[in-house]
Amino acid sequence: MYAAERQAMLAERLLHEGRLVVVDVAGELGVSGETVRRDLAVLERDGIAQRVHGGAVPARSLLGETALAQRETQYQAQKKRIARAALDFVPVGGSVGFDAGSTVEQLVELLPADAELTILTHAVPIAAKLTTLGEADVHVIGGRIRGITGAAVGQRAVEAYHQARIDVAFLGTNGISDSHGFSTHDADEAAVKRALAEAARLVVVVADASKLGAEPVFTFADLADVDVLVTDTGASDHALARLREAGIEVLCA
Repeated sequence: MYAAERQAMLAERLLHEGRLVVVDVAGELGVSGETVRRDLAVLERDGIAQRVHGGAVPARSLLGETALAQRETQYQAQKKRIARAALDFVPVGGSVGFDAGSTVEQLVELLPADAELTILTHAVPIAAKLTTLGEADVHVIGGRIRGITGAAVGQRAVEAYHQARIDVAFLGTNGISDSHGFSTHDADEAAVKRALAEAARLVVVVADASKLGAEPVFTFADLADVDVLVTDTGASDHALARLREAGIEVLCA
């Protein structure tokens, strides 16, 4: 296979799978790791990829924020598996907080209609879905609504979480790395995520493997602030090992 053909194939896989791991690609193609790294360097130069430790993610996952409606169509199978695994952390008769995000939405859709929970959320789309829960006590956190994510942000939302104490917080993220923690593209949204995490006794992040290695600008939680990460089987063993070393319980669905 010529280099141009290999690079075109890698670009297509990257955009569909969300992440490429050098060791895995080299084994599949029967080439050296150095060859794969050179190919990824070309894709990075062309604006297609962003190289991260051990591989690459799509450039768009680092350079831009995707609208919720578009994210709802990406990695659907992975997000459904992640949501099913995360459901085990919902406390019976307890209190939970739901962040904005397409993977968190998948989790909310799995809640039984008779779930007896106290629920806090600043996400308008999630609040709408929670209206089907007849036995739940739902509190909607207000603020300025970001159209791209449907999340309420601002000091009002932050202060509301500061006054709360909940059993479990379920958060989404745009990026995960051992050096930059859990991060997102918007400073106001990061502040609300941070406040939600600080309000919880247990912090569970739900994120597909494409978020691993990505580093948007604003960190909302260090690795030490997160108790559990539920991701999918596309995540690299190396990246997950670093997270486990930091004390995070990692589940791959």
